[in-house]
Amino acid sequence: MYLPITIFLLVLGTELLLFIGYEYVASAAYDLYSQWTNDSKVIKHNKLKQDVLRMKAELSKTSSQDEFAKWAKMRRKLDKGVADQEKMSSEIAYSRTAFELKVKSAIWFFIHGSQLLMVMWFYKRAVLYLPQGWFGPAQWILSFPFAPTGKI
Repeated sequence: MYLPITIFLLVLGTELLLFIGYEYVASAAYDLYSQWTNDSKVIKHNKLKQDVLRMKAELSKTSSQDEFAKWAKMRRKLDKGVADQEKMSSEIAYSRTAFELKVKSAIWFFIHGSQLLMVMWFYKRAVLYLPQGWFGPAQWILSFPFAPTGKI
C-alpha cells in the first residue's frame, strides 16, 4: 500500500505544478523573496516612481507658455527621473529573470529527480499484477526491464 500511495502523491504533486505552471510559481517565489528581503533596488525603484508621478503632477500644473524657465527646468528633472527609473526597471527585470530561471531549474530538477529516485528505489517491486495468460508474450515486454514476468 505504501508504493501506490507514494506514486499517487508524486504524480499529484507533479501534475499540480505542471497545471499551475513553472512561470507562475517562479513569479510568486520572486514576489515573496523581494518582500521578505526588502531589496534595496525595489525600494529605490518605488521611491523613484513616486517622485516621477509627483513631478508629472507638478509639471501638468505649470504653464509652459507663462513660466517657461520653470517648466523647462521641471521637464529636464522629470526626464532625468524617468531615465533613472527605466534604468532601475531594467536592472530589476534582469535580477528577476535570473531568480526565476534558478527557481524553474530547481523545480524541474526536483520533479524529475524525485521521479528518477522513485524508480531507482522501487525498481524490483511490482505495482500491478497482470492476470496469467491475458497478454501472452506481451507480459514480458510490459514487465521490462526490472519487474518479474507478469507484473508491472
